[in-house]
Amino acid sequence: MRFFRFLLAALVTGLLLWFLKTPQKAGDKSLPPLGAFFNPFSGFWANAESVKGASFSDKKIPGMQGACEVVYDDLLVPHIFAQNLEDAMRVQGFVTASQRLWQMDMTTRKSAGRLSEVLGERTLAIDKMSRRRGMMFAAENALIGWKKSAEGMRLLEAFTEGVNAYIDQLSPADYPIEFKLLDYQPEHWSVLKTALVIESMAENLASGEGDLASTNALAQFGQQTFDFLYPEWNPKQQPIIPDTGQWAPAKVLTEPAAGNKRLSSSSSWNDQYSGPLAASELPEIDGYLKGSNNWAVAGSKTKSGHPMLANDPHLNLTLPSIWFQVQIHTPEQNCYGVSLPGVPGVVIGFNENTAWGMTNVGWDVSDWYQIKWADASHSKYMLDGRQSEVRKQIEVIPVRGKETVYDTVAYTVWGPMTYDNDPKHPLYDCALRWISHDVPEPDEMALFLKLNSGKNFQDYQAALKGFDCPAQNFVFATRSGDIAIQVQGRFPVRTKEQGRFILDGSNSANAWQTFIPQDMIPRMKNPARGFVFSANQHSTPQSYPYYYLANDFEDYRSRRIYDRLDTLHNATPASMKAMQLDNFSQRAADALPAMFRLLDQSQLDEEGRKMVKELSDWQYTYDANLTAPPLYDVWYDSCYLKTWDEMDVLRKQGKAMLMPEAWRFIELLEQDTANVFFDELNTPQRETARDVVNESFRAMQSFFRKNPDKRIDWGNYRGFALKHLAQIDAFSRLDVVVGGNKSTPNAISKTNGPSWRMIVDLGTPVKGLGVYPGGQSGNPGSKYYDNMVDTWAKGEYYELLFLSAPDEAPDRILAKQSFTSK
Repeated sequence: MRFFRFLLAALVTGLLLWFLKTPQKAGDKSLPPLGAFFNPFSGFWANAESVKGASFSDKKIPGMQGACEVVYDDLLVPHIFAQNLEDAMRVQGFVTASQRLWQMDMTTRKSAGRLSEVLGERTLAIDKMSRRRGMMFAAENALIGWKKSAEGMRLLEAFTEGVNAYIDQLSPADYPIEFKLLDYQPEHWSVLKTALVIESMAENLASGEGDLASTNALAQFGQQTFDFLYPEWNPKQQPIIPDTGQWAPAKVLTEPAAGNKRLSSSSSWNDQYSGPLAASELPEIDGYLKGSNNWAVAGSKTKSGHPMLANDPHLNLTLPSIWFQVQIHTPEQNCYGVSLPGVPGVVIGFNENTAWGMTNVGWDVSDWYQIKWADASHSKYMLDGRQSEVRKQIEVIPVRGKETVYDTVAYTVWGPMTYDNDPKHPLYDCALRWISHDVPEPDEMALFLKLNSGKNFQDYQAALKGFDCPAQNFVFATRSGDIAIQVQGRFPVRTKEQGRFILDGSNSANAWQTFIPQDMIPRMKNPARGFVFSANQHSTPQSYPYYYLANDFEDYRSRRIYDRLDTLHNATPASMKAMQLDNFSQRAADALPAMFRLLDQSQLDEEGRKMVKELSDWQYTYDANLTAPPLYDVWYDSCYLKTWDEMDVLRKQGKAMLMPEAWRFIELLEQDTANVFFDELNTPQRETARDVVNESFRAMQSFFRKNPDKRIDWGNYRGFALKHLAQIDAFSRLDVVVGGNKSTPNAISKTNGPSWRMIVDLGTPVKGLGVYPGGQSGNPGSKYYDNMVDTWAKGEYYELLFLSAPDEAPDRILAKQSFTSK
């Protein structure tokens, strides 16, 4: 009996040990080995920081040429004091990895199509799409370009050495908690991974296009109606660079070259397609979500007499934050700002002489080309009457817990056949031509390092010259008094509407023949008006001699910002804050009066009259505590969709269909109330704009009657979610209530918004203010993980600690750390 009990105890013990050491299933998700995860010495407990915060010890990085000291301030910002730039990059790599290693790993896995290695088959579709879009192809080509610059590669490799020095000194107990939760280990960094981080931003900011939706709209309505519904120029907007006679006549193509024609528009591109598109491919009612603001004002407009610069890039907001604050001090430079985890240098920031910021340009730099196959196996295609062979790339995708998946991607002269694995997809026979697939200029990565050390306008111009993608509006100011802005990127010279529709890929005349010369890139320096600015609007007026296109140039934030800058006098940092936090919607200010003029208020009940009174008193601001914005949004959206029901019904069927821009809709409300598009498809009578507005008002009333819980303030109605990258609610902030709207300068949606608010006063000394919705640490167990979120939500800023020596400002220094080679 005793022996039997011993065997039973041994069996139970063995089963328990097996259970604790083996990953377990919880529904469709995997759990890490619970024994390791709950181990009090090396499990998740080891990730908890003391209430006093982080602690630091001195470290060694192989290859260091001298000693380097890092001081951490009260926001956990590292201030790197190195004897040379190469060492500074090593230490930047180390300290960035020490706070954001898992974020860096996930960013590169997403770009490379390697999420399924650690997350299993639920991310297989994402991995396939990353590979089919050629993300790794783009990163490998970026590396080819970077290798042409010996100095640039030396600094990239130094940064890589620093990251790997941090990884090499980790024990399993030190791994970020997400590695423990997902039960995998960090792997070494490489310069290629830095390229993947850059391509991740390029995909986010420079891959937008509306070729399929435009092609379908042209087929649906014909050329004349298409031109009426989708004009490319909003006459009310203020472009980034006005026409001051600066553009000499250029020899550009305004008509298609011989054979350069789009595909026939005789039938809808979707006629061949029966299945629904993925939700991510459906156009939104008003799809503009990614945007940014920046401006610089001359000393003539400021109280101090010094220029000031402001920037707030609007991106998808996550925890950890997309940005990481850092100061880099060497004999060559002293700069402060935010970096991208995984990329050396400061991306947006300032130094002792200059400041710079960015917004997205938004020009279309990706086109779709229909391929005419020469054989049934799709191994050859026609180009200029000759057969060309595809290059087939076999993608090997390890899937955790499943068999390895193999996917073959065919590459043509245009680029990858992204959807040729799905015969039902409307782009099944199309290849993707994307600017980011090109080999960049050798100095592309040197851009930010040159800006970091720049001293004047000439340095700024020299730094921008090699930057290709994603194209950015670079705003700039100097302590000596200059202000400037430049629309920088590599832009194809297009014929009229080339790339607006799917193109014929059997004719090389449809290719991008050349690129806009650098000396014709739109730019402005020291305008008489005393300011430069951008908010993702059109770069130039129509007089610019080169044709460019985009489907989502911004139309309202830019007008509001222009009006405020134009009337600005004696500006202070408080003036800049007020502009960045401005919740005024120019779109609402345009639309609501037109809607009121068409509303028959005599037919309203008491509830309706109260709603009208509330909307009449509203000052068009999307403040979090107001209840009028939800009324307006529901009413406006109903008017918009009832007007464009011809497109909306096709969208609901899963067909890509271009929706008219908001400004065009409002213009029709103001000027053409009997237009045929106000007529609703599902009624026998002919409606006008007046009918649509009144019916939509009644629909708005009905919505709030049926949903009384929605009759609340704007902040709670719209909602806001600051989600962890792995969508772990326990590591997210779901309790933040903020105002703003995508049509306001404070452009906040449910998951997007100002990712970094920065204001720089270029006096003596240069001073900066800044905040982002997150924290320096990527560790959810750290007090510095989300310590800036509430400050950001309240519209407050931190004074950025810009040091000239490591022993300055001891009252704000949290810790010190030394780095040597031995």
